[in-house]
Amino acid sequence: MHPAAKLQFARIVDEFVRWRAVAEPERPPAPAWWWGPAFELRDAAEAMPAGWCRQLRLTDGASFADGARALRRTLSGQTELPWPYDFSRKIASTDSDVRDLPVQPSDDSAFPP
Repeated sequence: MHPAAKLQFARIVDEFVRWRAVAEPERPPAPAWWWGPAFELRDAAEAMPAGWCRQLRLTDGASFADGARALRRTLSGQTELPWPYDFSRKIASTDSDVRDLPVQPSDDSAFPP
């Protein structure tokens, strides 16, 4: 297995633990950036480190494919994706609707050449 795939999967396992630690009503949907590694490693038979197995609530000796399957279960059935700002907790903000506004050009007239 490529070292970069392991590194990316390690990052996602850590994110998964933080995400799952948030109470269900406050937890946003699982982030879309988990999809790539969850599918990339779907056939990886190599055993994961024991710590990652425990973090994903899998038995020791589980494969990367088993870990990828655990991630895909969190993603299946979702009908919406969270904003990056909302990971790993939903943000209760009055300006959340501003996120959908298009970017406005800056006014550089205050700074003469």
